Amino acid sequence: MSGGLQFDRVRVRVGQTSLLDGVSCQARAGRLTGLIGPNGAGKSTLMRAALGLVALEGGSITFGGDDLPGMGRRTRAKICAFVEQTGATEVHLSAREVVLLGRIPFQSVWQSAPSPADEKAVAEALAAVGMSGFAERHYHTLSGGEQQRLQVARALAQEPQLLVLDEPTNHLDVHAQLSILGLLRRRAQAGATVLLALHDLNLAAAFCDDLVILHKGQLVGQGAPEAVLTPALLGEVYAVQASVLAHPRSGRPMIAYDVPVD
Repeated sequence: MSGGLQFDRVRVRVGQTSLLDGVSCQARAGRLTGLIGPNGAGKSTLMRAALGLVALEGGSITFGGDDLPGMGRRTRAKICAFVEQTGATEVHLSAREVVLLGRIPFQSVWQSAPSPADEKAVAEALAAVGMSGFAERHYHTLSGGEQQRLQVARALAQEPQLLVLDEPTNHLDVHAQLSILGLLRRRAQAGATVLLALHDLNLAAAFCDDLVILHKGQLVGQGAPEAVLTPALLGEVYAVQASVLAHPRSGRPMIAYDVPVD
């Protein structure tokens, strides 16, 4: 299976409340796509709908031309990994065991121990997020940022064609944010389809190839950061006044918010 993630006129409703209203957008293979918008815009709902965790009222979601939410869970888990905003668990697992969860879709029911392929994938994933030295630490004793890095490692251990991440920079310090987003961009450049929700617009502008902008459950913008991040759109969607500058080194958009002076 190859190709990107396609949302076509997606509608989601809970009771009388419309969460997504006819959203059509895409995350292309080989590119890092950022999903942005204020709280309540529908970002998490769109991601969860793709994974069959939220029922569609209408529309379709496909990956490589195949119905993604309609797949069996095991089939979908072999091609798609999901990182939620928080990955708390009451089960006392080591960091290595948490990352090993990403290998479950590839293990047979009679497999009693990780295979060499499992061990290799876990070791490489831990190294990729800079957590090799934490492998035997208990997950619940780690900081929020360390836990978040392990959740990204778990997703990487699935060796997915499609990575869906809901606020993967949550709890991370600046160095870790840049490291994780750089890692995800390299995965996209290697051919994966990567869709991630971000609140930090400057990080989204710096790292993403494409942006999808939601507001009140509707698509209000899609395209390259320099094309869609305008003062007018920021005012409409976020109700802020800002200037959009060019980064002195990369040339990418850089947002300077107008802060009221007392």
